Amino acid sequence: MAVENVPARIGKSVVIRGEVKGSEDLFIDGRIEGTVSLSESRLTIGPNAVVAADLTARDVLILGQLQGNIAATGRVELRAGCQVTGDVRALRLAIEDNAVFRGKVDLTAGAAAMQPGSKPAEPVKAVEGEAAPAGGLFQA
Repeated sequence: MAVENVPARIGKSVVIRGEVKGSEDLFIDGRIEGTVSLSESRLTIGPNAVVAADLTARDVLILGQLQGNIAATGRVELRAGCQVTGDVRALRLAIEDNAVFRGKVDLTAGAAAMQPGSKPAEPVKAVEGEAAPAGGLFQA
């Protein structure tokens, strides 16, 4: 029997205040206040989620509301209907039409910039804005 890689799930009625850490993929659809650290995993903020936290993960997918900074060693995706207020630091960023984003973007040249206590790398490309450009998916 094949084992599926199903992410851990925080449901709609769950409220967490504090620090969430883990080493497996996580799907959040509830309310989180604090920090979320999944350094080698994928984090999904579901469509019902209301998150006020700084996020650290390999890949981050946002479908709901986030107020906080995102630090990813891989890709960040902001999907249609999401609302993000905070800065994004990642290797890759995709923003769909109708995604609301307020903050700064730093697309770093390497994951070394993600290490605590290290100085930020010179940005390869910096973007500021409130939403994706008209006409389709924004990718950097």
